[in-house]
Amino acid sequence: MTSSIANQEGSNQQTSNQQASKLVPPHGSSELKPLLLKGDARKQALKLASTLPTITLSSRERGDLIMLGIGGFTPLNGFMNQADWQGVVDNMRLQSGENAGLFWPIPITLSAPKATAESLNQGDKVALVAKDGEIMGILRVEETYTIDKAHECQQVFTTTDSEHPGVQQVLNQGEVNIAGSVEVLSEGEFPTLYPEIYKTPAETRAILDAKGWKTVAAFQTRNPMHRSHEYLAKIAIEICDGVLIHSLLGALKPGDIPAEVRQEAIKTLIDNYFRQDTVIQAGYPLDMRYAGPREALLHAVFRQNYGCSHLIVGRDHAGVGDYYGAFDAQTIFEYVGKDDLITQPLKIGWTFWCNACNAMASDKTCPHEASEHVKVSGTKLRKALSEDEEVPENFSRPEVLEILRDYYAGIAREERAEVKLVGASAV
Repeated sequence: MTSSIANQEGSNQQTSNQQASKLVPPHGSSELKPLLLKGDARKQALKLASTLPTITLSSRERGDLIMLGIGGFTPLNGFMNQADWQGVVDNMRLQSGENAGLFWPIPITLSAPKATAESLNQGDKVALVAKDGEIMGILRVEETYTIDKAHECQQVFTTTDSEHPGVQQVLNQGEVNIAGSVEVLSEGEFPTLYPEIYKTPAETRAILDAKGWKTVAAFQTRNPMHRSHEYLAKIAIEICDGVLIHSLLGALKPGDIPAEVRQEAIKTLIDNYFRQDTVIQAGYPLDMRYAGPREALLHAVFRQNYGCSHLIVGRDHAGVGDYYGAFDAQTIFEYVGKDDLITQPLKIGWTFWCNACNAMASDKTCPHEASEHVKVSGTKLRKALSEDEEVPENFSRPEVLEILRDYYAGIAREERAEVKLVGASAV
């Protein structure tokens, strides 16, 4: 991977900072490995990119490229070759180069049409372009290869059902994968669209270090936080120095609530119901894959790069529909070697409002019958709001509900995506 003077200077500063840091080290490395060019190196690369053949990125690939750029996918240096694809799909391990044997749960790949792939040779450079035409990066071609898409889907998503949104992403990608190291030239719209919460791993680590935190639990969310989410975060605060509420800012499936609305709702919740300096709200640029257990592992891997020692894993983490059991994303961590992953799961079972307790509780703490329990889920909340139904007071804080109701009020009823209760969300 070609490095710039700017990147080297940043790396030196980063190494110095990490020597004094109490945080967990990045995954598979003593330091973050951001691939984003800046300054004159970026200007020169953009000039070169304008002369190169192009590959248009899917939304998922664009998010992956940005994560490579900001060091979120440390220690990867680009899109995976066939050996790494095979190793990750079948055994959750990289198979080539200096990272051979490293734990990695989901393939990070780039695809292209067959005709484009056939025009490329090893060593060629190609510009990576977003759908809106923005030049996002440059890839040096290492290898082109075809994959068994159905095999990838079965291994990663445990299904080949084309209705699964993650399976759809794989089935719709180009016929050929293009492997190679990358130079990243843009973070897209994220820094300007979400200036308050979009943070790189280095920026996040600097904030955590400034607080003197050593143990940090990441709370993954693609939803506004309801009462169960709040309860999970507060359990983690009792265990760790603090919690990073880490919102996905990339693309979602129809019916999910957009990031700017979630950002406002979460900020309101933190301001009103959390002790000051126990929670940080931030965001990252990936799309959801809805890969359930495997995605929970990926969440742990890149949260380690963000400085988190723990990942909160509750019910149906990163799930969709009824493709996964309620706690499959917890169980999968039992198959990860003790030396494979530093960031560990905080496994928390069913959480609910108990009418008899008159409080949030869990299946480990509440002695009352299930008939007293109100199980809260983001899907149930979205369904009630999208259908203009009353939302029970024990589902969400009133200040949060006001923000969400205002959002749905701005969408005509016939334009709202249907929200179905299936799997764990229907319980």
